[in-house]
Amino acid sequence: MDLIDRLVSICGRENVLSTPEELIVFEYDAGFDRRPPSAVVVPGSADEVGAVVRAARDAGVAVVPRGAGTGLAGGTIACGDAIVVSTSRLRRIIAIDPQSRAALVEPGVVNLDLQEAVRPHGLFFAPDPSSQRCSTIGGNIGTNAGGPHALRYGSVVDHVLGVEMVLADGTVATFGGRAVDLPGYDAVPLIVGSEGTLGIVTKAWLRLLPLPEHVHTFLALFPDIATGAQAASAIIGAGIVPAAMEMIDRVTIQALNAAFDAHLPQEAGSLLLVEVEGLVEECTDEVARIERICADAGGFGTRSAKTAEERDRLWKARKLGYTALARIKPNNYLHDAVVPRTKVPEVLAAVNAIAERYGYVTANMFHIGDGNLHPILLFDARTDPIERVMQASAEILKVAVDAGGMLSGEHGIGLEKDHFMPWVFAPEDLDAMRRARDAFDPDGRMNPGKILPGAGGCSDIPTDRIKRALAEGMWV
Repeated sequence: MDLIDRLVSICGRENVLSTPEELIVFEYDAGFDRRPPSAVVVPGSADEVGAVVRAARDAGVAVVPRGAGTGLAGGTIACGDAIVVSTSRLRRIIAIDPQSRAALVEPGVVNLDLQEAVRPHGLFFAPDPSSQRCSTIGGNIGTNAGGPHALRYGSVVDHVLGVEMVLADGTVATFGGRAVDLPGYDAVPLIVGSEGTLGIVTKAWLRLLPLPEHVHTFLALFPDIATGAQAASAIIGAGIVPAAMEMIDRVTIQALNAAFDAHLPQEAGSLLLVEVEGLVEECTDEVARIERICADAGGFGTRSAKTAEERDRLWKARKLGYTALARIKPNNYLHDAVVPRTKVPEVLAAVNAIAERYGYVTANMFHIGDGNLHPILLFDARTDPIERVMQASAEILKVAVDAGGMLSGEHGIGLEKDHFMPWVFAPEDLDAMRRARDAFDPDGRMNPGKILPGAGGCSDIPTDRIKRALAEGMWV
């Protein structure tokens, strides 16, 4: 029995895809790397996932887990002749426990669906990536996703109590659990952010938080990016940690107004979208302090959401910004570097200078509160060679690293930035990471070619070769 027949026997004919027409939508995510898998299988239970992984192991074939395919770092690209294991049928919210403030869910649950399910209980799941309308909990766990409210509440790793995971040999293991501070080695923080290289998560126990008593959301307006960035640093420096603090520049403001009639202030060179939460008195005090800091930094006014509907419109505008930019250019390269907050103004100036030198329009819309930059290069792939776009992107990453930053804040490393890891980590660091991975997957068959440089199976992808050459050519 060949592998396809065995997969069919496990999951049923309708849940195994193998023709070129069926596979084409699985050969890419939201990034640039493309490669078709040898097959796609959609199991319906943890037992089926385990049986699929065992079948692939027996056939000597690698396995790539995939959620909604919204990733931006090539984390679900099937290097070599891997099969893709889709979690789209594993979408049950198994339990919500209001007393323990926890939920048990399968990896295919959409982030926003979970938010809506727990809200009637007076609870919420803090991680809220901009893709939350479509990204799934499994993918959020795989990349340690963040979002605007990570400033106050932390990323996904701070909200996962435990996971059930299928290991590389097909066995099902549990790490952590519903209780807090279980004995033994805490492997959960290692699994969160491992991008499917340690196994396939089939269930997760998630920490829920009580909805705040009061929420105040407002815009602070600035003449330019530098002034807004300095204000954001001053707010944190004053000991104020808002629930969220996002920056949007003039390019993005104009695109949002044109695309969605967002009614954002056209006169602003940049704006901060700030949200504070807590007791009414606490929020009133913090808003007043933030407004004073913004005015002292050169801001020229604030605009508050007066109703829940107005608040929702502001957040909808922020989370649809990526889509709105398609009105300017049909293609874009979205970055994910993190730098110290005090370095944000000079790094953004350098980023914009790089884009101008290459002739690209750049837009900035990012989590300024924690220094997680998302500069976006806008271009037209029909006329702009992808090699030049990647060259500019590598220079942007190098600027961030040289400023004391990191390659990724929430999108992951994947296939996009694995070759740049030696810019940040010493050989001894990378070797320790490899040994940790080998403890879970000694044969390297779980999502090969991701995170660590030099992994096999991806060298035939043209964009991977370009990035390898750039990383080696710019390394110092």
